[in-house]
Amino acid sequence: MKLIVLDRDGVINEDSDAYVKSPNEWIPIPGSLQAIARLCKAGWTVAVATNQSGLARGKFDAITLEDMHFKMQQLVMEQGGRIDLIVHCPHGPDDGCECRKPRPGLFRTIAEHFSLADLQGVPVVGDSYRDLHAGMHLGGRPYLVRTGKGMRTLEGTLPPGTQVFDDLAAVVDHLLGSTA
Repeated sequence: MKLIVLDRDGVINEDSDAYVKSPNEWIPIPGSLQAIARLCKAGWTVAVATNQSGLARGKFDAITLEDMHFKMQQLVMEQGGRIDLIVHCPHGPDDGCECRKPRPGLFRTIAEHFSLADLQGVPVVGDSYRDLHAGMHLGGRPYLVRTGKGMRTLEGTLPPGTQVFDDLAAVVDHLLGSTA
């Protein structure tokens, strides 16, 4: 199985320091939906792992989150692709859960869902250190995008082996070019 794990905000859609709180505020980054579709057409399985502390903070509710994910799925399907699994952490940063990135809980859930012992070699695409670090716990390969908080993340220390790309479309160009 060719599996890839994507962060949501800042990778697939525009991020906001004020939180993406509704389907109307969920705006795809140009080229991201087409990039997911290209992966699917090339036989990849796509999973999304996203921290959604806006739930714990009362910025939106679970139904609104489902509506945002439904919109994302619909728009990806219109491009000829699909997202096979979406997992999210609903907790705040001080809740001490195992699922909030940079902890590996969401990635364990993805591995279990696809009956994998780990995520060895699986591309993990994010715009923050915590996205990349969480995936690396289970052996994922880190890919940083400059969209979202990516430029800010570049100012810090990246996990060893991190590859940096302008956006998700550039990551997909690289992956499909190297696996064709």
